[in-house]
Amino acid sequence: MSRSGGIAEIASVEFRCGDHDWAWAREEAVQIDAHWARRVSARPGLFDGRIYLATSVEMEPGLLRAVAFETDYRNFLTWRDFGCPGEGVFNLFSMGALRSADGAFITGEMGPATANAGLRYFPAGTPDPSDFRDGYVDLAANLLRELQEETGIDPADVTVQAGWSVVFDGARIACIKQLLSPSVANEIVTRFKYFQARERNPELSALIPIWSSETLDESSTPRFMLTYLRRFLTDSTHQSA
Repeated sequence: MSRSGGIAEIASVEFRCGDHDWAWAREEAVQIDAHWARRVSARPGLFDGRIYLATSVEMEPGLLRAVAFETDYRNFLTWRDFGCPGEGVFNLFSMGALRSADGAFITGEMGPATANAGLRYFPAGTPDPSDFRDGYVDLAANLLRELQEETGIDPADVTVQAGWSVVFDGARIACIKQLLSPSVANEIVTRFKYFQARERNPELSALIPIWSSETLDESSTPRFMLTYLRRFLTDSTHQSA
Protein backbone atom coordinates (compact mmCIF):
# COMPACT_ATOMS: atom_id res chain seq x y z
CA MET A 1 0.00 0.00 0.00
CA SER A 2 1.30 3.49 -0.81
CA ARG A 3 -1.29 5.68 0.91
CA SER A 4 0.62 6.26 4.15
CA GLY A 5 -0.65 9.35 5.92
CA GLY A 6 -3.88 9.56 3.90
CA ILE A 7 -7.58 8.91 4.43
CA ALA A 8 -9.90 7.11 2.03
CA GLU A 9 -13.68 7.37 2.34
CA ILE A 10 -15.22 4.06 1.30
CA ALA A 11 -18.54 2.24 1.50
CA SER A 12 -17.38 -1.17 2.71
CA VAL A 13 -14.50 -3.38 3.87
CA GLU A 14 -14.20 -7.06 2.88
CA PHE A 15 -11.81 -8.81 5.27
CA ARG A 16 -11.87 -12.42 4.10
CA CYS A 17 -10.31 -15.17 6.25
CA GLY A 18 -7.52 -17.13 4.60
CA ASP A 19 -4.06 -18.60 5.15
CA HIS A 20 -0.65 -16.96 5.14
CA ASP A 21 2.80 -18.35 5.91
CA TRP A 22 4.24 -15.49 7.94
CA ALA A 23 7.94 -16.15 7.45
CA TRP A 24 9.05 -13.38 9.81
CA ALA A 25 7.19 -14.85 12.79
CA ARG A 26 8.51 -18.33 12.03
CA GLU A 27 12.12 -17.19 11.63
CA GLU A 28 12.16 -14.86 14.63
CA ALA A 29 10.50 -17.20 17.14
CA VAL A 30 13.37 -16.94 19.65
CA GLN A 31 13.35 -13.13 19.60
CA ILE A 32 9.57 -13.11 19.85
CA ASP A 33 9.59 -15.33 22.93
CA ALA A 34 12.24 -13.18 24.60
CA HIS A 35 10.41 -9.94 23.84
CA TRP A 36 7.12 -11.38 25.05
CA ALA A 37 8.75 -12.45 28.31
CA ARG A 38 10.00 -8.90 28.86
CA ARG A 39 6.58 -7.46 28.08
CA VAL A 40 4.76 -9.83 30.42
CA SER A 41 7.29 -9.16 33.17
CA ALA A 42 6.42 -5.45 32.95
CA ARG A 43 2.66 -6.02 32.50
CA PRO A 44 1.60 -9.45 33.81
CA GLY A 45 -1.98 -8.99 32.61
CA LEU A 46 -1.09 -9.33 28.92
CA PHE A 47 -2.81 -12.26 27.23
CA ASP A 48 -1.36 -14.22 24.32
CA GLY A 49 -4.55 -14.99 22.42
CA ARG A 50 -5.18 -15.53 18.72
CA ILE A 51 -5.73 -12.46 16.57
CA TYR A 52 -6.05 -11.54 12.89
CA LEU A 53 -3.54 -9.60 10.81
CA ALA A 54 -3.95 -8.76 7.12
CA THR A 55 -2.26 -9.48 3.84
CA SER A 56 -3.20 -9.00 0.16
CA VAL A 57 -4.64 -5.55 0.85
CA GLU A 58 -6.22 -3.91 -2.20
CA MET A 59 -8.20 -0.73 -2.76
CA GLU A 60 -11.01 -0.50 -5.29
CA PRO A 61 -13.48 2.37 -5.78
CA GLY A 62 -15.49 2.46 -2.56
CA LEU A 63 -14.07 -0.84 -1.30
CA LEU A 64 -11.12 -2.15 0.71
CA ARG A 65 -10.32 -5.85 0.30
CA ALA A 66 -7.90 -7.84 2.45
CA VAL A 67 -7.16 -11.39 3.53
CA ALA A 68 -7.09 -12.10 7.27
CA PHE A 69 -4.77 -14.70 8.79
CA GLU A 70 -4.55 -15.91 12.37
CA THR A 71 -1.46 -15.54 14.50
CA ASP A 72 -0.52 -15.26 18.17
CA TYR A 73 -0.80 -11.92 19.90
CA ARG A 74 2.84 -12.23 20.97
CA ASN A 75 3.88 -12.37 17.32
CA PHE A 76 1.86 -9.27 16.50
CA LEU A 77 3.06 -7.27 19.52
CA THR A 78 6.73 -8.06 18.85
CA TRP A 79 6.36 -7.26 15.15
CA ARG A 80 4.72 -3.95 16.00
CA ASP A 81 7.25 -3.08 18.71
CA PHE A 82 10.09 -3.87 16.28
CA GLY A 83 8.73 -1.44 13.69
CA CYS A 84 6.65 -3.84 11.55
CA PRO A 85 9.56 -5.52 9.71
CA GLY A 86 9.06 -7.24 6.39
CA GLU A 87 6.62 -6.60 3.59
CA GLY A 88 3.05 -7.55 2.87
CA VAL A 89 1.65 -7.81 6.41
CA PHE A 90 -0.64 -5.16 7.87
CA ASN A 91 -2.38 -4.42 11.15
CA LEU A 92 -5.89 -3.82 9.81
CA PHE A 93 -8.47 -3.07 12.49
CA SER A 94 -11.69 -1.17 13.11
CA MET A 95 -12.53 1.66 15.53
CA GLY A 96 -15.71 3.35 16.62
CA ALA A 97 -15.27 7.13 16.55
CA LEU A 98 -17.74 7.93 19.31
CA ARG A 99 -19.18 11.43 19.00
CA SER A 100 -21.30 13.16 21.61
CA ALA A 101 -24.52 15.06 20.94
CA ASP A 102 -22.65 18.31 21.59
CA GLY A 103 -19.94 17.56 19.02
CA ALA A 104 -16.98 16.14 20.94
CA PHE A 105 -15.09 13.04 19.86
CA ILE A 106 -14.67 10.74 22.85
CA THR A 107 -11.25 9.10 23.13
CA GLY A 108 -10.07 6.64 25.74
CA GLU A 109 -6.76 6.65 27.60
CA MET A 110 -5.39 3.13 27.83
CA GLY A 111 -4.92 1.82 31.36
CA PRO A 112 -1.55 1.07 33.00
CA ALA A 113 -1.89 -2.72 32.67
CA THR A 114 -2.36 -2.64 28.88
CA ALA A 115 0.25 -2.93 26.12
CA ASN A 116 -0.52 0.66 25.04
CA ALA A 117 -0.63 2.28 28.48
CA GLY A 118 -1.14 6.05 28.39
CA LEU A 119 -1.99 6.27 24.69
CA ARG A 120 -5.30 7.74 23.55
CA TYR A 121 -7.49 5.96 21.03
CA PHE A 122 -11.08 5.45 20.11
CA PRO A 123 -12.33 2.21 21.71
CA ALA A 124 -10.84 -0.63 19.65
CA GLY A 125 -9.15 -4.00 19.74
CA THR A 126 -7.23 -6.21 17.35
CA PRO A 127 -9.75 -8.46 15.54
CA ASP A 128 -9.87 -12.02 16.89
CA PRO A 129 -11.71 -15.28 16.10
CA SER A 130 -14.82 -14.12 17.97
CA ASP A 131 -15.30 -11.64 15.09
CA PHE A 132 -15.44 -14.45 12.50
CA ARG A 133 -18.69 -14.52 10.49
CA ASP A 134 -19.26 -16.79 7.47
CA GLY A 135 -15.67 -16.69 6.22
CA TYR A 136 -15.06 -13.01 6.97
CA VAL A 137 -13.87 -10.86 9.86
CA ASP A 138 -16.84 -8.67 10.84
CA LEU A 139 -15.15 -5.36 11.58
CA ALA A 140 -18.42 -3.57 12.33
CA ALA A 141 -19.30 -6.15 14.99
CA ASN A 142 -15.76 -5.90 16.35
CA LEU A 143 -15.92 -2.15 16.95
CA LEU A 144 -19.32 -2.36 18.67
CA ARG A 145 -18.11 -5.19 20.90
CA GLU A 146 -15.02 -3.22 21.87
CA LEU A 147 -17.10 -0.12 22.54
CA GLN A 148 -19.22 -2.01 25.05
CA GLU A 149 -16.32 -3.89 26.65
CA GLU A 150 -14.18 -0.79 27.14
CA THR A 151 -16.76 1.90 27.93
CA GLY A 152 -19.94 0.09 28.98
CA ILE A 153 -21.92 1.80 26.21
CA ASP A 154 -24.57 -0.47 24.73
CA PRO A 155 -24.36 -0.61 20.90
CA ALA A 156 -28.14 -0.03 20.84
CA ASP A 157 -27.51 3.40 22.33
CA VAL A 158 -25.51 4.77 19.40
CA THR A 159 -26.31 5.48 15.76
CA VAL A 160 -23.80 3.78 13.46
CA GLN A 161 -22.93 5.93 10.46
CA ALA A 162 -22.67 4.38 7.01
CA GLY A 163 -19.31 3.93 5.33
CA TRP A 164 -15.76 3.90 6.61
CA SER A 165 -12.89 6.37 6.89
CA VAL A 166 -9.73 4.35 6.30
CA VAL A 167 -6.51 5.88 7.66
CA PHE A 168 -3.28 4.50 6.20
CA ASP A 169 -0.22 4.79 8.45
CA GLY A 170 2.57 2.53 7.25
CA ALA A 171 1.69 -1.06 8.13
CA ARG A 172 -1.27 0.16 10.21
CA ILE A 173 -4.68 0.47 8.53
CA ALA A 174 -7.42 1.91 10.75
CA CYS A 175 -10.99 1.43 9.50
CA ILE A 176 -13.02 4.03 11.40
CA LYS A 177 -16.78 4.40 11.56
CA GLN A 178 -18.52 7.24 13.40
CA LEU A 179 -20.88 6.32 16.24
CA LEU A 180 -23.27 9.12 17.22
CA SER A 181 -24.47 9.28 20.82
CA PRO A 182 -27.64 11.09 21.95
CA SER A 183 -25.77 12.06 25.15
CA VAL A 184 -23.54 15.08 25.65
CA ALA A 185 -19.87 14.57 26.46
CA ASN A 186 -20.15 15.16 30.21
CA GLU A 187 -22.91 12.54 30.48
CA ILE A 188 -20.83 9.98 28.59
CA VAL A 189 -17.82 10.59 30.83
CA THR A 190 -19.91 10.38 34.01
CA ARG A 191 -21.55 7.09 32.98
CA PHE A 192 -18.15 5.68 32.09
CA LYS A 193 -16.85 6.43 35.58
CA TYR A 194 -19.65 4.35 37.09
CA PHE A 195 -18.88 1.53 34.64
CA GLN A 196 -15.15 1.77 35.35
CA ALA A 197 -15.70 1.55 39.11
CA ARG A 198 -17.46 -1.81 38.67
CA GLU A 199 -14.73 -3.34 36.48
CA ARG A 200 -11.99 -5.46 38.05
CA ASN A 201 -9.41 -4.65 35.35
CA PRO A 202 -10.69 -1.78 33.21
CA GLU A 203 -8.87 -1.36 29.91
CA LEU A 204 -9.34 2.41 29.92
CA SER A 205 -8.22 4.74 32.69
CA ALA A 206 -10.32 7.68 31.44
CA LEU A 207 -12.53 9.00 28.66
CA ILE A 208 -11.34 12.27 27.18
CA PRO A 209 -13.57 14.49 25.00
CA ILE A 210 -11.81 16.21 22.12
CA TRP A 211 -13.46 19.43 20.97
CA SER A 212 -10.93 20.90 18.55
CA SER A 213 -7.68 20.00 16.80
CA GLU A 214 -5.93 22.68 18.87
CA THR A 215 -6.46 20.65 22.05
CA LEU A 216 -4.92 17.41 20.78
CA ASP A 217 -2.12 15.94 22.89
CA GLU A 218 0.40 14.87 20.26
CA SER A 219 2.62 13.07 22.78
CA SER A 220 -0.10 10.56 23.72
CA THR A 221 -2.17 10.41 20.52
CA PRO A 222 -0.94 8.04 17.78
CA ARG A 223 -0.30 9.51 14.35
CA PHE A 224 -3.25 7.83 12.65
CA MET A 225 -5.58 9.23 15.33
CA LEU A 226 -4.17 12.71 14.81
CA THR A 227 -4.74 12.36 11.06
CA TYR A 228 -8.37 11.40 11.57
CA LEU A 229 -9.20 13.95 14.26
CA ARG A 230 -7.60 16.85 12.41
CA ARG A 231 -9.61 15.96 9.33
CA PHE A 232 -12.97 15.75 11.07
CA LEU A 233 -12.47 18.51 13.62
CA THR A 234 -11.34 21.10 11.08
CA ASP A 235 -13.48 20.21 8.05
CA SER A 236 -16.95 21.58 8.75
CA THR A 237 -18.47 19.42 5.99
CA HIS A 238 -17.77 16.37 8.16
CA GLN A 239 -19.16 17.74 11.39
CA SER A 240 -22.07 15.83 12.91
CA ALA A 241 -24.79 17.75 14.70
